[in-house]
Amino acid sequence: MVSPRRLPTGPCAVAASALLLLASAGGDLPGQPRDSLLVPPTTLARGVTWWQRLDGRGPWRLSVARIELGKAPVMLRAVHAQDALTGREPPTAMARRHAGDSVRVLLALNADFFDLRSGASENNQVTDGRWWRGQMVTASPFDTYDNVHAQLAVTHDGRASIDRYVLAARAWIGGTVLPLLGVNTIPAPTPAAAIEGAGVFFPPAARTPPADSGAAARRRDLVLRQVAGVGDTLKMVAVAAASAPAADGTPVPADGAVLVASGDRMAAVAAVHAGDTVRVWLGTRPSLRDGRPPRQLVGGWPQIVTGGVNVAGEAAEREGTISRNAEARHPRSAVGVSCDGRTVWLVAVDGRSTASVGMTLVELADALRALGAWDALNFDGGGSTAMVVDGRLVTVPSDATGERPVANALLVVGRPGGRR
Repeated sequence: MVSPRRLPTGPCAVAASALLLLASAGGDLPGQPRDSLLVPPTTLARGVTWWQRLDGRGPWRLSVARIELGKAPVMLRAVHAQDALTGREPPTAMARRHAGDSVRVLLALNADFFDLRSGASENNQVTDGRWWRGQMVTASPFDTYDNVHAQLAVTHDGRASIDRYVLAARAWIGGTVLPLLGVNTIPAPTPAAAIEGAGVFFPPAARTPPADSGAAARRRDLVLRQVAGVGDTLKMVAVAAASAPAADGTPVPADGAVLVASGDRMAAVAAVHAGDTVRVWLGTRPSLRDGRPPRQLVGGWPQIVTGGVNVAGEAAEREGTISRNAEARHPRSAVGVSCDGRTVWLVAVDGRSTASVGMTLVELADALRALGAWDALNFDGGGSTAMVVDGRLVTVPSDATGERPVANALLVVGRPGGRR
């Protein structure tokens, strides 16, 4: 028996047409009364529209933005608080900081889950082609099992997609291919990590690779300077021979990187001399539509719509979610993507009040499908939920202290020279 939440499978265009039928009443579900519009559809730029509505069935107050990436003179940008690997900042502050004379931040939505103490986000992040964090397993203390969370990726030609992207990176040192297991992070210590491992640290996100008391005996750090970029491959040269890490860490040069190798991988790095060439490539598995590394990459947890199907009820098996997150009603933030990757929806649902009670993940997935999303990803919610439109917070924070400082945000940025 087919679940009533599922659409017939088939070619992208056919299924997308079925989803558009759901969106024909402005985002209402079939058989339900039209919602009350609190803010009518408002054009922020060509191809960028936002509105706010109240659905009495919750009640739910939803702030929604639709971005036509193929038509609009705008781009998505994943940004981190304080432009650092750690730290927290309200989305309104991030939007304000990234705006300028030639850049207009039309919208901002809080994004990934994060460590409340350090502000470190849990998933991979790439901003304008520069890797801020890359890893093999999501750094979350709340997973019921270790796995990789879903993430939103944007290609260099402006197509968005959602998948469980894993870092796929390597370095070429002479005749040796060195798999890289982390960018600006070192995998958590495990028995296997004591055997071998390698990672790379780039500025400005990383200043020094973390050091520990026993690192000198089992690790070598190689300082590199970038001299060229050939396609998507970075050409670098060794500044000096590899050495054991200093007690306070090896400084990352502003024009290069530090390659870190441990265990059996130390031999390849130890053989490098000053001036030797090292090539580095950073990408994802699965690869993106254009086969290139992502231009933007930001995580969430979990994917709630896949191929037009509401899969939120399967989140515990798919991505190790816990019931108090998935099955309870909370304020929510989410992103949806069309089948062709050219349309993106940003959604924020207020919660924890009589005016808007918040949604479960299943309810949130239904809302994204009703808008026309082919794939959708849940972002951090609760007190973190915040949508900013032209510098103004349009959601109602559920924290008593107001808008919460968070780790990162997804911005909709007007391209320089783009007309309103």
